Amino acid sequence: MPLILFNKPFQVLCQFSPQDGRLTLADHLTIPGIYPAGRLDADSEGLLLLTDDGRLQHEISHPDRKEAKTYLVQVDGVPDAASLARLQAPLDLGDFVTKPCKAVRITEPDWLWPRNPPIRARADKPTSWLAITLKEGKNRQVRRMTAAVGLPTLRLVRSAIGPFSLASHPLLPGEWCEVPVENIGKA
Repeated sequence: MPLILFNKPFQVLCQFSPQDGRLTLADHLTIPGIYPAGRLDADSEGLLLLTDDGRLQHEISHPDRKEAKTYLVQVDGVPDAASLARLQAPLDLGDFVTKPCKAVRITEPDWLWPRNPPIRARADKPTSWLAITLKEGKNRQVRRMTAAVGLPTLRLVRSAIGPFSLASHPLLPGEWCEVPVENIGKA
């Protein structure tokens, strides 16, 4: 029963079945019978857990047992104290209200790989980085949260899931490793 930690590259779909010439997990992982426990949209990068154990997959992704996930987010603009406070408090996104989370401004991580294609740069509009940690994960939630406070997401990298992080498992995009199943739920 392997538990695979994979660094999903930008523009790779979180599925194994082919789709109109787009890159998928099958272009990077050839381990038979594994499936993602959770998802990242094609525009997002970073950590993904995969397993061949349906029970474990359900346990990892079940709403009542969500592992904390940390996202590094490059946003268009500079957050002030009020926008950070709004991100951390329950935020009404129209179809649901987010749970409280942790959101802090950080410096750009020096270990982060360059994105291909690069993020657009505008001399008249600064960008900044946030670290947002959630215990829920609705569709495009982080992007919707930052947009709701006036800071559109330019780049989104999931850097940690529960006890696993790119700090403890430095993987470049497209790389993977097997990790101990016993560590799930110990974050």
